Amino acid sequence: MTYPIRVRACALILRDDSVLLIEFTDENGLHYNLPAGGVEAGESVIEAVIREAREEAAADVEVGQLAFVYEYAPHLSDHVYGPTHSIHFIFDCKLKEGSAPAMPANPDPNQTGVRWIPLSELDNIVLYPNIRKQIADYAAKRSGTPVFIEEHQLDKYPLPSA
Repeated sequence: MTYPIRVRACALILRDDSVLLIEFTDENGLHYNLPAGGVEAGESVIEAVIREAREEAAADVEVGQLAFVYEYAPHLSDHVYGPTHSIHFIFDCKLKEGSAPAMPANPDPNQTGVRWIPLSELDNIVLYPNIRKQIADYAAKRSGTPVFIEEHQLDKYPLPSA
């Protein structure tokens, strides 16, 4: 029996002490994600990062070093994000000259914005996965060995009130 693991490609775009995030409003309320998505058949992880930055933030990027590898293992995380096991490769990206992030022509369902969030304000937002501390730490040094992050070891957000 095979056990599928979804591979996701993510763009970490830092500029002027801010990070570019995709804003969503849905049943979980207002929250943010990195520009990211699943790697498609016949596509490399790097190609997927470039495509996802374009699709979700209308941004053209140059893909740099691997910053993080994040794993969501449902059985270790009370299935908080559903049943699909996933590995996320999060790359340090730079905007290509002349590229200005904006809301795409065909946004994802529930996407409400593309925002530069100051690193100093990360603790004031909900970011999925909750890698706010890791992003701030990475932005401070921008080098080193990629960090491996497991969902079940991250701080949990309080449950929304009914």
